[in-house]
Amino acid sequence: MTVLETPKNLSSTHHPLNGKPISMQDIQQPIAADLKAFDRYFQGAMKSSHRLLSLVTRYILRQKGKRIRPTLVLLAAKTAGETTEATHRSAALVELLHTASLVHDDVVDEADRRRGLFSINALWKNKVAVLFGDFLLSKGLLLSLDYKDYRQLHLLSDAIRRMSEGELLQLEKTRHLDIDEATYLQIISDKTASLIAACLACGAASTTENEDDIQKMKSVGEKLGIAFQIRDDLFDFGTDDVGKPLGIDLQEKKMTLPLIYALKNATTSERKSILNIVRKNKKTPSDISNIQGFVHKKQGISYAQTVMMQYAHEARDMLLTFPESPARDALINLVYYTVSRHK
Repeated sequence: MTVLETPKNLSSTHHPLNGKPISMQDIQQPIAADLKAFDRYFQGAMKSSHRLLSLVTRYILRQKGKRIRPTLVLLAAKTAGETTEATHRSAALVELLHTASLVHDDVVDEADRRRGLFSINALWKNKVAVLFGDFLLSKGLLLSLDYKDYRQLHLLSDAIRRMSEGELLQLEKTRHLDIDEATYLQIISDKTASLIAACLACGAASTTENEDDIQKMKSVGEKLGIAFQIRDDLFDFGTDDVGKPLGIDLQEKKMTLPLIYALKNATTSERKSILNIVRKNKKTPSDISNIQGFVHKKQGISYAQTVMMQYAHEARDMLLTFPESPARDALINLVYYTVSRHK
């Protein structure tokens, strides 16, 4: 798989050379065999002799997503060296801890759906969901400790700390609606980018002891993660079905970059009027439409897209400093995919 070495535009939904759509299947092609090895590790790590745990585990394993985070681990490993058993364990560790966080998130958010299916808490209630999340967390810790993968465990543990701090900071700021751009970037860096950064760093750490390469991969992940979250936040101001309710961030009073920029460039009366709508616990479709129209008028969408592209270009440029390989090129194409995806 080949990529354009210095593309000017990362926002196209098509490959810069052959014009074909970029798909996750294409991106995962260099690691197809490694993904199968990861699946074996992941399923093996989740085994339990407890009947209820086994039942919930089987339900989880049926919900195969895009496996983006294991893909990040495996591609980073192949970019920095050659994949090993430690790489497959690292990918399994990432997926175990990420799945645990999703199960706990559904309890906190009182969500009854995950990827279109019933959530664990919807089927087995909160107590089972929390305990199952704890079970996955312990399995991940044991997987790393049993094989002395201390570096990867440290990287992932730090990411989980940052994810928790980011969530708490967002909760605190949501109450007062006083999030500026710097605070927003700190929140999404902690909530989202920290895990993506840990994925890439864990992958590199599983194949090389070159600290510069490990830290460089971590920086790529931070930038990619921020671009990923800004793209996700932009969906709230669109019109297409993207797999989550349109306007859901606005309903939950989340201050994202398009709105933050628009408010910064509004008059005092405009700002007061929009914030009064944002503060409503229940917003009508008209309320959501008014906020979206305001954000478009104040160029909030285009500004957020510019910031997103800046981070994506920086991630791409850092990846180009690694030796050319199918895995490195796949990671660059993943940057394209991130900023051009429609859901």
